[in-house]
Amino acid sequence: MTLRTGNQTNAKPFRAFTLIELILVMAMLLIVLAVAAPSLSNFFKGRSLDSEARRFLAVTRYGQSRAISEGMPMVLWVDAQERAYGLEPEASYDNADAKALDYDLGKDLQIEVRDLPNQATVQAGLNQANRNPNSIRFRPDGFIAETSPKTVVIKDASGDAIWISQSRNGLTYEIQTNALQSVSR
Repeated sequence: MTLRTGNQTNAKPFRAFTLIELILVMAMLLIVLAVAAPSLSNFFKGRSLDSEARRFLAVTRYGQSRAISEGMPMVLWVDAQERAYGLEPEASYDNADAKALDYDLGKDLQIEVRDLPNQATVQAGLNQANRNPNSIRFRPDGFIAETSPKTVVIKDASGDAIWISQSRNGLTYEIQTNALQSVSR
């Protein structure tokens, strides 16, 4: 097929958008984005709370796995004032650990330890291990120590919270939402 060149009398003019039409479309897109921005920001805030809870849960599972594989108790400590948590071997076993983990909570997030066991059990565990009551201790067999808290709550600034509680059999921790927590109590 060959193309004609030169001056064509019956050729259709090229159709294109004018500058005014392009500016109007851009203005409409900006209006839609301005209306959707608040709900998008709430979506991303919820995602940061969810991802922080999943990271904490992953650290609990990693702590259990390390306790079993290395044959030493692991401590997942929680510092609510500093808004941080981490994992390390129990102090009486290893003082310098290259695999120790330290995490800071995301912006506008808070962490809180709840449902500690009865005071006599906690005091006996503290005297025995010389440790913080706001820490989860994984024994060398992978089980959670009796002195460990039952629930850790991660909250955001709007009041939404995710509960990380021991499972019914007490072998692991699992994520619960506010609705599930109020039903189970």
